[in-house]
Amino acid sequence: MALKITKIDPNLAPFAGDLQLRMDTYRSTKASLLPAGMTLGDFANGHRYYGLHPENGGWYYREWAPGAEKMYLTGDFCGWDRHAFPMEKKENGNFELFLPGEDALLSGQKVMAIVVHDGQELDRIPLYATRVVQDPVTTGWSAEVHKMEPFPWTDGGFVPEKKLFVYECHIGMAQETGKVGTYQEFRENVLPRIQDLGYNTIQIMAIMEHPYYGSFGYQVTNFFAASSRFGMPEDLKALVDAAHGMGIAVLLDVVHSHASKNTREGINEFDGTSYQFFHEGARGNHSAWDTKCFNYGKHEVLHFLLSNLKFWMDEYHFDGFRFDGVTSMLYHDHGLGTAFTGPSLYFSMNTDTEAVAYLQLANEMVHQLNPHAIMIAEDMSAMPGLCLPIADGGIGFDYRLAMGEPDMWIRLLKQSKDEDWDFNQIYYELANRRPGEKVIGYCESHDQALVGDKTLMFRLCDQEMYWAMDKDNSSAVIDRGMALHKMLRLITMSLGGEGYLTFMGNEFGHPEWIDFPREGNGWSYHYCRRQWSLADNPDLKYRYLRAFEKDMVSCAKKYRVIGGKDKQLLVNNGDHVVAYKKGGATFVFNFDPTRSFDGYLVPVAEPGEYQVVLSSDDFCYGGHGRVFHQVYPAMRQPDGRTGLKIYLPCRTAIVLRKKPARAK
Repeated sequence: MALKITKIDPNLAPFAGDLQLRMDTYRSTKASLLPAGMTLGDFANGHRYYGLHPENGGWYYREWAPGAEKMYLTGDFCGWDRHAFPMEKKENGNFELFLPGEDALLSGQKVMAIVVHDGQELDRIPLYATRVVQDPVTTGWSAEVHKMEPFPWTDGGFVPEKKLFVYECHIGMAQETGKVGTYQEFRENVLPRIQDLGYNTIQIMAIMEHPYYGSFGYQVTNFFAASSRFGMPEDLKALVDAAHGMGIAVLLDVVHSHASKNTREGINEFDGTSYQFFHEGARGNHSAWDTKCFNYGKHEVLHFLLSNLKFWMDEYHFDGFRFDGVTSMLYHDHGLGTAFTGPSLYFSMNTDTEAVAYLQLANEMVHQLNPHAIMIAEDMSAMPGLCLPIADGGIGFDYRLAMGEPDMWIRLLKQSKDEDWDFNQIYYELANRRPGEKVIGYCESHDQALVGDKTLMFRLCDQEMYWAMDKDNSSAVIDRGMALHKMLRLITMSLGGEGYLTFMGNEFGHPEWIDFPREGNGWSYHYCRRQWSLADNPDLKYRYLRAFEKDMVSCAKKYRVIGGKDKQLLVNNGDHVVAYKKGGATFVFNFDPTRSFDGYLVPVAEPGEYQVVLSSDDFCYGGHGRVFHQVYPAMRQPDGRTGLKIYLPCRTAIVLRKKPARAK
């Protein structure tokens, strides 16, 4: 029987065999993992067994280390005697130790595992450590005992909103002073800003512990430990609980595509072998990232990764995950250097069907545990079926990040003049989807804000931002930058996806770039922070951009713009005018740099009276106040079309809504 995916997208019919192969791999993998009657949620409980646990009046410590001959637990609880507490070797490569007495281990004590492999003693951080800290003097890392007490959650019954407005954030650089920010500071200072803007979801980066701060959290060493740089586990829980109280869902930026190659503080070579978690040889090394690649065909690896997802949901109440590096997982060559220009490139010997099966299992389990969970894939290849249900032959994600959209804006701004833009191509790029699949649209994420690239506003204005953002300063460069910043965000938000994402600070045009403390910049935090005071200062123009962002999100919610089908009304490359209907709103953009049009005929979907509900040119958004907030009648024109005539200022976006008909 043909998979439904080939009916949803008939272009995939020639690849029915490949699609069936990945479904067969998923089904056989699932069957081999689960005895009759067991669910994936039952299977993924490694975090409840392995690691340190207070049980039966003492403490158990368990590890899976098949390549180890012996294991010991040491720490300051025993004066770092390396052999005082040998572990018992059990079946299937498991080791176990019981320490009698509830005070045998105390919160705050440091511990390490000693693994004996080929006669060598290897110092290792426990695989399931829930807190890992760095010594301020030696800079070495060790596990810290942390007894997870019951947390007083107040978020019972919380359900994320259906239409996602995602605020991507990094706890450490969310403060303005030159230091690493904390969970508590974020909860107290940044969450209220996000709520005020109207964003209903936060996507938090760099939570899983990572020794190199400048990796943005993408070289994970300790998969079950919330980064100690930002505070205690309870502080992260308080942040999530507070967010839920504000109606904000919380997503974890999870990294299961690769792992740090570090050994002492990572999972690499934990038991002394290179193949415990990763592929052997070249396949186990990511050539572009200098990291290790998981062996998704190994049951113990699936157990570790699925347990990891369940842990973050159970222990910290995360509402779902943004999966990093999915493209790298899907293909044996990690998608490096491949231009995915045709269906055949997705279906070949290059596809890693074991990784696909893991992603299917992960999506299935997360949605079983929480039917309201949100799963987002970072995939630049747009793999067919990535965001279709598994039962239909898909991989099961809810959304894919529309990574081509920010690339398009950067390419246009770098390589062409505004007046040369092809709006048919822009419209296609923003509105095109794989059949039945949802995407998160965005102009810029953290990628565009890093050193070596530029945020949208900084690319538009560059050094002019240093001296011309004063509200009384007249600058053609700033005028252009602010106008396009608002327009590009509005057209991307309204047309570019079934959800929308921004990176913190970009809503008000945060200047400059992100540069983590490193030797090359004198270990400075100057560029590793967010200057909220710029948007708060009434004498600067940043506040205009923030005000527009807030009203843009509010308008999109009020008129149900996100997720609705678009109806193209007009694309005129000669005039640089674009118009379309989305949800209960009509959007009109005049991208022309200099020409304003009086009495411009804008086709609309139906006759009636239309009222302006948002204009990027209003004074309150730093514009010139050239749009008249009046009622515009839409009437049948001599050529048979229905349209309204309106004054369209240059570089301006207007949103109109059709007024309800008066009762007779």
